[in-house]
This record gives sequence, structure tokens and C-alpha cells, in this order.
Amino acid sequence: MPDALTLPATDDGGPDSHDAGPATRGAATLTDVAYVQLEELITTLQLPPGAFLSELALAERLSIGRTPIREALQRLARDGLVVVIPRRGILVSEINLRSQLRLLETRRVLEALLARLAAERADSKERARFSEIGAAMRAASAASDDIEFMRLDREFNLLVAAAARNEFAVRSISTMTALSRRFWYQHYKEVGDLPLSARLHAEVCDAIAHGDGAAAAAASDRLMDYIESFARKTLDV
Repeated sequence: MPDALTLPATDDGGPDSHDAGPATRGAATLTDVAYVQLEELITTLQLPPGAFLSELALAERLSIGRTPIREALQRLARDGLVVVIPRRGILVSEINLRSQLRLLETRRVLEALLARLAAERADSKERARFSEIGAAMRAASAASDDIEFMRLDREFNLLVAAAARNEFAVRSISTMTALSRRFWYQHYKEVGDLPLSARLHAEVCDAIAHGDGAAAAAASDRLMDYIESFARKTLDV
């Protein structure tokens, strides 16, 4: 497994920002830690689609108790990354292109809204971090470090949602981003363009950092254009 992720603080015991709600207070719980590590294992296909999951085996793998693992799996089921089958167990959900394209229809609208709001409402620390994330994404791309890029993408999503200060938009998009990251990871080596993806993400970061809501929304639309084009190219793989 890749090195453990650093998890931002949460406000309600759940993963923050795009995954649940803006980060506002408190330390990460064991359930939060389990959620983030399991999400990464699933989105990077170390736990592949169709795999059956054992609470005991996952607890041993992550050195975390079974109760946090169980609670994390419940969140992952809500996010569509795992499926609970009565009397059979829990398995990693399949990846479906048609579902991904429907997801992107909704995500495009919400991402542009969140980017604009984040540009208008982010505080100085958040703006500085957006600049850092944009630079780090370019560096990860230059190093062909897909795991680091995925982690930065997750932090980017979390920070956009936290800075947007709109819990309703965040709730609406909360189940989409992890599914999109997994889809991207499955196909990016065949049809993806990591430098282009990094540049487009960085342009959103830069616009938010400069407080330009219109530019942030436009940059978000360009990013979503690329993501949709990427998804459609997988038809030829």
C-alpha cells in the first residue's frame, strides 16, 4: 500500500469537503483514517472491482479496529464504491462508463459553481494552499507520480468544497469525486494526459487563489471538458 495519507480535520466525524462537508473543526477519527485509506485502495484499484471485502482482513491490513472499518465501509457504500449484498458480504463496485457519463453531466454544473464560490469566499490560508496544490500537481505530473497526483486531486476537491462555504452544493457532489478518480486511474495510462490534467487543475487553483470567480468557473468548465473527453475515449480501449 502507498504511504498513509494525511487526513484533514472534519466537522462531523465523516470525511470532509466533497466527501461529506466543509472541514471546520476537530481531529480525524479512526473511521476517517480508515475511510481515506480504503478509498485510496479502491480508487487505485489495489482493491479491484468485484473483489469481496473482509472486515477482519482489512482491519489487519490497515492496523485499525473492525468498528472503524465497518463504519468506513458504510460510507464507501454511500459513495458507490462498495456494494453490500445481503447474506453474501461486501464487494467493490464495478466501473461503468455510462454511469460515469451521467455523473459528469451533474458534476460539471456543480464543479463550476463550487469553483466560483471558492474564489469568492476562500480565506488567505486557503488561497495560499490552492497555489501550493497547483504547483504540486505540476510537479507530480513531471515526475509521473500518479499516486501523488491522485492524493493532490483529493485534497483539491476537499479544499474547493471547504472554501465554497455551501453545504448543499457539497452534499450534492459528495458521492461523485471518488468514483471519478477511480475511473481516471483505471484508464489514464491508455488515454489520459497527465500533464494536461495537471495544468487544467492548476488553472482552477490559480483562479481561486486570485479570487477571480468567473475565471475559476471557466477553468472548471475546461477541466470538465477534458474529463468528459477522456471518458469518451475509453470506448476505444
